[in-house]
Amino acid sequence: MGIKDIIGNWVVKNLLLAAALVLGIVLVVSICLSVFTRHGQEIAVPDMTQMSSEAAIQAAADLGLNARVTDSVYVRRAPMGVVFSQRPKPGSKVKSGRKIDLTINAVSPKMVPMPSLVGLSMRQAKAELSSRGLVLGKLMYVSDIATNNVLRQIYGGSEIEEGTLLESGSPVTLVVGLNKDDCVTYPPLVLGMKYQRAMDAIQEGSLNVGRTVFDSTVKDYADSLAAVVWQQRPAGVEPTAVRMGTEVSIWLTLDTSKVPIIEFTEMED
Repeated sequence: MGIKDIIGNWVVKNLLLAAALVLGIVLVVSICLSVFTRHGQEIAVPDMTQMSSEAAIQAAADLGLNARVTDSVYVRRAPMGVVFSQRPKPGSKVKSGRKIDLTINAVSPKMVPMPSLVGLSMRQAKAELSSRGLVLGKLMYVSDIATNNVLRQIYGGSEIEEGTLLESGSPVTLVVGLNKDDCVTYPPLVLGMKYQRAMDAIQEGSLNVGRTVFDSTVKDYADSLAAVVWQQRPAGVEPTAVRMGTEVSIWLTLDTSKVPIIEFTEMED
């Protein structure tokens, strides 16, 4: 039987037609999916921080994205009424129509009630302040039977009562106990850390952030948030024990090449 005879067979014809129909359907579905989902077409999310909310929403719309304001914060040193942060982050690859959540820096501060911290541990008090939108300012140590037990809470140089309204982001000083038999700590190594993370590490080590110096690479508040610690005193490498409440001074930069490479050697038995 020749090829023409095989092709002319009605069974073979039907099989070929069915195969062609299936192939056609697959091609049509593939094209439709490509059109409707824009398969393979990704958009880089623009950096909308420091823009007004209106400008950010328009910039996103121009790229086929849907930006919306979902939250606000109040940062004293940052420009008011502009985008403070966004999600997804700038540079992220997304598809057209993706929603971009914007957090703006409020024009006026949010007022929050001061919690009662007396009797808590220093770490518990720090977490409670953070949950209320307040920050730990300074640790003041006084002689007491229990180390790091909060004895007083101070704002603006005076004791502050529970329920008093404060601006969000206000620093609160804690007067904490210090037992003479448990009064030393070791400075943490914060080289390479950003300011906020370094400050948290220093405070959690029962120490205070002292002198803070930004080099010439840091031009504005946004830069200060991105800058990393390249020098600290006292040092965190092979540290010497210091009294709790000691100040740790830090120097920050955007030039990460200034951060020293620390090599640790194992201690011999």
